Amino acid sequence: MDFGIASVAGITVLCYLTGMGCKAAKRVPDEVIPVVCGVAGAALGVVGMYTMPDFPVHDVINALAVGTVSGLAATGVNQAIKQIGNKA
Repeated sequence: MDFGIASVAGITVLCYLTGMGCKAAKRVPDEVIPVVCGVAGAALGVVGMYTMPDFPVHDVINALAVGTVSGLAATGVNQAIKQIGNKA
């Protein structure tokens, strides 16, 4: 079975944790955290391409794109959690 999408979800989780670490450190401005998540995701996408045989892409440009989108998705997940929490 091919579970390549799980590696992409893993990038999102790692970027989410990176963003939470930046938030907890209080040295990184909140406006920069999405950029940090996007860059971290891009780096993890390239690393994943070279280290995971089931990674869904096989060239650097697409690995950068998949990683960046996954990193930025972490910011979206964070905002969705905050918005749902405000409604309850």
